[in-house]
Amino acid sequence: MKHLLKLTHPIHLVGGVTLWGIWFVAIYGGLSVACSVAPPAAEQDTLTGINVVIGILTLVVAGLLLWLAWASVGAARKTSLRRECYFAFTSAGVYLFSAMGTLFVGIPVIFLPPCL
Repeated sequence: MKHLLKLTHPIHLVGGVTLWGIWFVAIYGGLSVACSVAPPAAEQDTLTGINVVIGILTLVVAGLLLWLAWASVGAARKTSLRRECYFAFTSAGVYLFSAMGTLFVGIPVIFLPPCL
């Protein structure tokens, strides 16, 4: 099981997209539940508890994905096998792409009023 945690393992090729998908379902599912259970007042601007939680979750997931991208590049530089180097560099690209996707979707959600 320990070999799966190495950033040169092929399972990391889908890791970024999987984390992004979990984040996406969590924020939109949570937003829907929060809006049906306790919607904020209509006069309230974008600084609501819902937006703060979504913002923190977005920054945490984007930071994790960026760290994984950086760590994958470091792992690719340390390995001598071409196959492992390929997996690590490709995983780094997927992690970076997923981090940018997280920010691309998350920033507008943070700055728009929830429960429109």
